[in-house]
Amino acid sequence: MKNFGVNEVSNLRILGRTTKNRMPLTLFWTGSGIECNVKGGELWIEIEADYDIYEPWISVVINGAYISRQMLEKGRKWICLFRNMNSEVIKNVKVLKEVQAMPVDSAHCIQIHRFKTDGTFEQLEDKKCKIEFIGDSITSGEGSIGALQEQDWISMWFSTSNNYAVMTANALNADYHIISQSGWGVLSGWDNNPYSALPLYYDRVCGVLNGEKNKALGAYEKYDFASWQPDAIVINLGTNDSGAFNSPEWKDEVTGKVYKNRLNADGTYNQEDLNAIQNAMTAFLRQLRTCNPKSQIVWVYGMIGIPMEETILVAIKEYKEQTHDEAVSYLRLPDTTDETVGARCHPGIKAHEAAAKVLKEYLSKLLNS
Repeated sequence: MKNFGVNEVSNLRILGRTTKNRMPLTLFWTGSGIECNVKGGELWIEIEADYDIYEPWISVVINGAYISRQMLEKGRKWICLFRNMNSEVIKNVKVLKEVQAMPVDSAHCIQIHRFKTDGTFEQLEDKKCKIEFIGDSITSGEGSIGALQEQDWISMWFSTSNNYAVMTANALNADYHIISQSGWGVLSGWDNNPYSALPLYYDRVCGVLNGEKNKALGAYEKYDFASWQPDAIVINLGTNDSGAFNSPEWKDEVTGKVYKNRLNADGTYNQEDLNAIQNAMTAFLRQLRTCNPKSQIVWVYGMIGIPMEETILVAIKEYKEQTHDEAVSYLRLPDTTDETVGARCHPGIKAHEAAAKVLKEYLSKLLNS
């Protein structure tokens, strides 16, 4: 058995946004991880994990098959990824972070330190394209694993492996990044909190996190967009901006300012507040284009209803009229049904599969046109 630091393995694909520091390698976002090809009979990985509230989980995928999923205990430990396999055959191995970044748990962390194997790390094939997925709990895979009756908001019910984003990337043989936060939106979160808006943190490595530990890890550093330019960006936001209309007001305890998406007397959405969301969406499209000059941008929506569809369409129309940028489009995804719902009243694995099928077909045509 030979021992390798992460920074000593040249044939290693790093999945997801992270810092330039590769020793150890910090996994920030959902779906982040590593991919390698190993010719050998045995492979171990040394992982360090920490948390106060929300424990990290990982999944292991070998030759495209979902092999294991496990909670990580606190501390630095060796985990066996496979053993007693044919040492003359190359195995494709992925280790993925199942849980999203956790702003309310500043201790939540996964770091990969080393590998040990009796074999060699072989060259990886290039992916056909790169896709960035931006979203909320749906894109974080919340509720895509677990029984229908589960309602606890805990790490156990998040799953990258059952996620439409990873399914789509796999179907297109694409490298991917996922930027997602449960409960967050474009202008505000489900609870009207204006700081739970992903555009505010998009230009950072993982700016949604909190605490000195994450600052030291480089989470607040400006992200180097030139290092990874996606061929397509998929935005799946709007569900929580809509939910804020039916949630109580949110008060900023520092400034005293109150935030609330208002309902009209007849229960419809207040047009002034809809306009604010639409303007935030248009501004986000501008931000994405500045950071990613050549990417196709696709706004997808519909896995938990379509109350914000018209607002999204108006935002895209306004943006295109202002910029003459035709590389922006909209795609409605299949709604979740009684047959496809998962835990926490969120889309289940069947709903994610249905969405991935539609999105894969759309992106395949878009990127090959």
